[in-house]
Amino acid sequence: MPSDGFTPAFTPVEINYLRDDRILEIIWDDGVQTRVGAELLRVESPSAEVQGHHPSEKKIIAGRRHVGIIDIVPVGNYAVRITFDDLHDSGLFSWQYLRELHDNQDKLWNDYLAALKARGLSRDPAKR
Repeated sequence: MPSDGFTPAFTPVEINYLRDDRILEIIWDDGVQTRVGAELLRVESPSAEVQGHHPSEKKIIAGRRHVGIIDIVPVGNYAVRITFDDLHDSGLFSWQYLRELHDNQDKLWNDYLAALKARGLSRDPAKR
């Protein structure tokens, strides 16, 4: 379904957090299943704190290999606010953004790993 810019093209029918695996699982209204790790959600948070106000301002967040999610709160009918166990909670994960993460997960993950390596950073907390 094409989006009009206000109505999301896809909406979740179910959102589960698989705590032991630190995976957010989303079942969409078109039957697609998304599984995204908490680490990727955290380092790709849509917050200005992470994304900045321009692509050149995007921060590379290191040391989040073991990050988990402690709360997921619906925001209207279009998003969720995720609170991570490092207490980051300022990003609103819209349905559209979550679907984009689904569609681009491999590229985003590989870009993240490359950015860490290029800066001599680590996914491990003690090696930031």
